[in-house]
Amino acid sequence: MKKFFLFLCGVVCLCTCIPAEAIAASLITCPAPAGVDLNGDFTVCVREVGGHWQKLSSYMLNVDEVRATKHCVEQASMATFSFSGKVEVKVTYNRGNIDSARIRPLSYGIPFRIEGRDILFTLERPCNLSVEVNGDIFHNLHLFANPMETDVPDKNDPDVLYYGPGLHTPEGGKLMVPSGKTVYLAEGAVFAGRILMENVHDVKLIGRGIIVYKVKGGIRIANSRNVLVEGIVTTQCATGGSDGVTIRNVKSISYYGWGDGMNVFASNNVLFDGVFCRNSDDCTTVYGTRAGFKGGCRNITMRNSTLWADVAHPIFIGIHGNSEKPEVLEDLNYVNIDILDHKEKQLNYQGCMAINAGDNNLIRNVRFEDIRVENFREGQLLNLRIFYNKKYCTAPGRGIENILFKNVSYNGDRSEVSVIEGYGEGRMVKDVRFENLRINGRLITDNMPGKPGWYNTGDMARIYVGPHAENVVFVSTEEENK
Repeated sequence: MKKFFLFLCGVVCLCTCIPAEAIAASLITCPAPAGVDLNGDFTVCVREVGGHWQKLSSYMLNVDEVRATKHCVEQASMATFSFSGKVEVKVTYNRGNIDSARIRPLSYGIPFRIEGRDILFTLERPCNLSVEVNGDIFHNLHLFANPMETDVPDKNDPDVLYYGPGLHTPEGGKLMVPSGKTVYLAEGAVFAGRILMENVHDVKLIGRGIIVYKVKGGIRIANSRNVLVEGIVTTQCATGGSDGVTIRNVKSISYYGWGDGMNVFASNNVLFDGVFCRNSDDCTTVYGTRAGFKGGCRNITMRNSTLWADVAHPIFIGIHGNSEKPEVLEDLNYVNIDILDHKEKQLNYQGCMAINAGDNNLIRNVRFEDIRVENFREGQLLNLRIFYNKKYCTAPGRGIENILFKNVSYNGDRSEVSVIEGYGEGRMVKDVRFENLRINGRLITDNMPGKPGWYNTGDMARIYVGPHAENVVFVSTEEENK
C-alpha cells in the first residue's frame, strides 16, 4: 500500500475512534488512519492514573533543519490525545539508549523519570510539549495533550459541516466555508486540503483533527469577521483583512521555505491563545499592507503560547506597509510565552522579539510580558530598528514608540548582540522600558550592583542602544516592591 507523509500528502483512513460526544470519559485517544506514515522512533502510551495503558499513534512529522545555508527536511514524531484530570504518560525511545532527556517548555517544570528506554511522567493539565532524547531536536516527539471538548456540534445540524474520523479529500483540494457555518474535524479526522474562510462572517473551524496540504497553506482567513479556529493541527494559519478572529490551541508546524506560522496582515482584534508554532520561517508576524490586504493593525494579542522558529523570528512586527499612505500598527500584546528556539544566520533578520519598522509604518504600544526564552541556537534576544530594507520596503519606518518588556528572561549563552536603533531625526525609537529583565538569572537595571558608572545598562545584557533611540530604561519593580 502506498503511504503518505503527514503534512505532505493526503492519507487513507479506516478509524474506529468513538466520537467525543458519545463518551463520558476523562481520556480520549484515537488511532491513526490506515495508510498514514507513522514514525517508530517512539512508542507513546497514556493512561488514567493506575489504569490500563493505551497506545497512541505516533505520526511522521516533517520539520526543517538548516545546515549551513541549506534547508533539510527531517522526520520528527507527533502524538495527540485529549484528557481531563490527571494522566500518566510513558514514552519509549526506540532508537537506542537514553543518555539524557528533557521535556519542554522547561518552564513547565514537568518532573520525569527514566527507566531503561522509558520516560515516565504525569500531566495534570492540558499542554503542548516537546519530548527530546539525547539532545536531538529534529527527531523529537511533539506531544499535544488537549483539553476535553465541551462544544461538539450536532452532525445533523444543517449549519454544521461535520467530518468524522477518516480521510476527507475536498473537490479541488479546498473547502470554502460559507458564512454562519461551523466546520468540525473530529479526533481522527484528516482533511487533505485547505480550509478557506474568505469574505465571510460568523464561522468556526473546531475539533481535534489534522489538516494536511502538500504546498503552502492549511488555514486561510481573509476579509472576514467573527471567526473562531480551535484545536486543529495544521501547517500555516494566516489572517488578513479581518476583524474579530480567535485562534485557540492550534498547532502550526511547517517545514518548507517561507513557512510562516501565524501571520496577521492588515487586521484588527485578533487573539491567539494557547497556540504552538514550530515553523520554517517566522512563527508569528504583524504586518500592514501586504499580500493583497490593505491597512494597519490594531489590538493583536498572543498569550499562553509556545514558539519555535527553526528559521527566522519567533515574533516579528512591522516590515511591511504602505509607504504612500502610512499605516499604524498598535496595541500589540505578547503575554506568557515560551520561546524554545531561534535560528537565523542572517544578521538582518535576527531577534526572538523583533520590531523592524519599514514602509513608513509607525509601531506603538507593544507589550512583551512574561516571556521565557530558552537557549536558542543562533540569533538575538531582541531587535528594535527603524530600517530601510530595500529588498522588502520602499521607505524606512516612521517610528517605534512605547514598548514594554516586562518579566522577560533569557537563559543561555548563544545570543548575539541585540540592537535598539532608529533611522534618523524624526524616525526614532523611543520610550522603551525594561522591567525585571533577567539574563541567566541576573537582574538588569540602571542601578544594578557591579555596573561601572561609565557603562550603558544595555552593555550588561549585550543590548546595543544605538543612535536615534531615546528614553530606553531598565528598572526593577521587584526591588520597588520589597
